[in-house]
Amino acid sequence: MTLIRFAALGAAFLAAAGIAAAQGRGGRGGANAQQNPPAATTPAPATGQQTPRLPPPEEKTVVTHHKSTVGGQQISYTATAGNYVIKDDAGNPKASFFYVAYTKEDVPEINKRPLSFVYNGGPGSASSFTHMGLGPKHVVLAPDGHGLGPAPYTIEDNDDSFLDATDMVFIDAVSTGYSRPVPGEAPAQFYGVVQDATWFSDFIYQYVTRNERWLSPKFLIGESYGTTRSAQLSNVLQQRHQMYLNGVALLSSVGFGNWGADDRTKFWLPTIVCSGWFHKLLAPDLQKLTIEQVAQKARDFAHGPYAAALERGDQISASEKAQIVKELNRFTGLSPKYIEETNLRVSPQRWFKELLRDKRETVGRLDARFTGYDYDAAGERNEYDSSEASYEGAYVATFQDYVRRDLKWMSDMYYTVTAQVRPWDQGQPGGPAEALRSAMTEQTHMKLLVICGYYDHATPFNGIEQTVNHMGLEPSVRKNVSFTYYEGGHMMYIDKKANDKLHKDVDEWISASYKH
Repeated sequence: MTLIRFAALGAAFLAAAGIAAAQGRGGRGGANAQQNPPAATTPAPATGQQTPRLPPPEEKTVVTHHKSTVGGQQISYTATAGNYVIKDDAGNPKASFFYVAYTKEDVPEINKRPLSFVYNGGPGSASSFTHMGLGPKHVVLAPDGHGLGPAPYTIEDNDDSFLDATDMVFIDAVSTGYSRPVPGEAPAQFYGVVQDATWFSDFIYQYVTRNERWLSPKFLIGESYGTTRSAQLSNVLQQRHQMYLNGVALLSSVGFGNWGADDRTKFWLPTIVCSGWFHKLLAPDLQKLTIEQVAQKARDFAHGPYAAALERGDQISASEKAQIVKELNRFTGLSPKYIEETNLRVSPQRWFKELLRDKRETVGRLDARFTGYDYDAAGERNEYDSSEASYEGAYVATFQDYVRRDLKWMSDMYYTVTAQVRPWDQGQPGGPAEALRSAMTEQTHMKLLVICGYYDHATPFNGIEQTVNHMGLEPSVRKNVSFTYYEGGHMMYIDKKANDKLHKDVDEWISASYKH
């Protein structure tokens, strides 16, 4: 996997470049990921002829029935795999959205049961990773989330799925998974912060209406760039369809505020410190602390002495700079000489390579607990993300098998795990934060749950902390915000202990977000 450069990764805190950085491979991976396999070349029509426009795809659904043990209890549920053709305001077919819905059976009033819409990020990532991590079946990994080796891979009942608390609808964005623009439609009309949220809102409106779920408590659960989508979508649903939400869960959130370069440097530092603590490289007085304590000390330093030093720029004195270098050495485990050479600003790509260089190891981007090796141990940047490489093959293979074998969705269409959706219209800087603020303020009771991994370098936790802190929420609205943290990375649900906590936290949050 080709990792994205610092300008893109650091901008996970900036509405523009953060969109590109959120989830690997351009979506989940890197800028050089291949799109769909190249289509066969069609000869150009003769002069005067018009290429016939293909008809829009037909809608279809496949319904199957299953049982799974969730939260220690066996649940009977219906799985519906299908596609909806979404039309524009004039009634013209525009896109086919693929989805899989899981609904609990034997519910007296299904129209009042909670309903959650779940998706991945990228932008350009299909929902297969959240699907095989949060759905009723999940990939079997080692307890700490490491892959168990080559195929055959296996799945099992997901005891930590949210299905005990809410029905779940997993959605593939246009051009990802099995979702596609209608033949003849320009894909670019779907590629942008506002555009993407608008088409998602139309899908959700159609699902809720067709399935008679308007009375259900409704939630959005997005991962990575999916959090930016959720922020924008919360407002679009309200303004376009007058649909009010009970809650939005931001899982490994992009810091979608309007931030500058030194802001990003500060926001990333606490994740560096937490990751150094995991690898036991910090000063002894920091190493003996709990992860929660060391994270708070890192925040205090990042937004105190470190922020002041960065603000001084070239006017910083030699003694002040020396003191900051000393403290950064304590907090990061990097050598004073290296810190000086970076001008106090360590780029993420260099850090992945530098932290364990003396062991010839690199550190994972999605999850810094994972380590790997490069051909060139003396190089400046690592060659791949060791965390994603550990489990990606298992996630992709099990979904490809599961969607056919268990869900009975038979299609020759290519399942696009990562789509090339560049250029992406990034909209107004800070726009998603303002959209979320507006939705929370107008909807009054809408809850916000922010889910953070301490070792996630794709979307470092301090970025979204600062975004929420600067949204301008009134105290009566701010009380609806809660944060929860995990000793894991971007996909904290790969870790058994973290996943148990995630299940408990989300179930309790959903339960507290509606009257029952």
